Amino acid sequence: MRGTDCQQSSMFSYISAERRVPKDHPLRAIRVMTEAALGELGAQFDALYASSGRPSIPPEKLLRALLLQVLYTMRSERLLMEQLDYNFLFRWFVGLSLDDPVWDATTFSKNRERLLKGEIAQGFFAAVVEQARGQGLLSDEHFTVDGTLIEAWAGHKSFKRKDGVQPPHDDDPGNPSVDFHGQRLRNTTHQSTTDPEARLARKAAGKEAKLSYAGHVRMDNREGLAVGARVNQPSGRAEPEAALELVEEIAGWGRVTVGADKGYDRKAFIQELRDHQVTPHIARKPTSILDARTTRHPGYAISQKKRKRIEEIFGWLKTVAGLRKTRHRGVARVQWMFTFALAVYNLVRMRNLLPAPA
Repeated sequence: MRGTDCQQSSMFSYISAERRVPKDHPLRAIRVMTEAALGELGAQFDALYASSGRPSIPPEKLLRALLLQVLYTMRSERLLMEQLDYNFLFRWFVGLSLDDPVWDATTFSKNRERLLKGEIAQGFFAAVVEQARGQGLLSDEHFTVDGTLIEAWAGHKSFKRKDGVQPPHDDDPGNPSVDFHGQRLRNTTHQSTTDPEARLARKAAGKEAKLSYAGHVRMDNREGLAVGARVNQPSGRAEPEAALELVEEIAGWGRVTVGADKGYDRKAFIQELRDHQVTPHIARKPTSILDARTTRHPGYAISQKKRKRIEEIFGWLKTVAGLRKTRHRGVARVQWMFTFALAVYNLVRMRNLLPAPA
């Protein structure tokens, strides 16, 4: 018998959100780990909010929504709010019922600013890393460090001389035509008017220079999880300086190894690693000071194989998390989103590594 094409929606529903989401949906395991991490941040949340006044968006719901924005590559808060309005799965993950109103995009952005000013991203990241340690997914002995460029939210035309002297251009002040040929654009003499903390940098010789930030990661070699993050302004010394800062965060005094590509094969950097009781498992240049005393051990070959997995982290951050070009300005804000996106990456990775909850 042919069914009736009835288009009128029902006024009431007697099936809960919990029953509608499949038991084996990937977000279920991620939500369990997210709740455990958020439970560790109660004191930090209390420090950010006043004890009286009008209630704001609960920080737990705000962070769950931001996690979805990273996980599903949503380019703006306005699109995120649109998805929350009609996407049943997203409402369940954030903790909204079908009848709960969705926040205005501007209100959501203003509430997010409060979290950007605190150390919430670092706390959330640390809580996720501790979960991984408790599950035996970290070695705490063998690491890899590397960095990548994150394009800044600033156009090339905003990169102007600091002394105020500008080249002649046409009479369109809103979008002038600028001829950069023959000009020497340097970070010492020029600065972006859109994002003053961004710096002109290039990935390699022969590549175009862009206004960028430098993002750095310390990866644990056992399962390829990120255990350290740092964002700074790109320069000739940005990578080794950030790498040393990440190495100094390693707990304990036991002997550890740190792998890296040839860009870190510098005499001063290797010596500083050794001063920190760290064995440098760095890819060698022809003029490297690393000799057979380090490279003859089987662990060196293993580190050279494992270190390449850090590129998987950078690839995920730029394609899924939307960090190929950041939407935030300033080192502090970019660091916040970079760290939070790494925490989300770890959650996805841990969900794939751990057995499904019963």
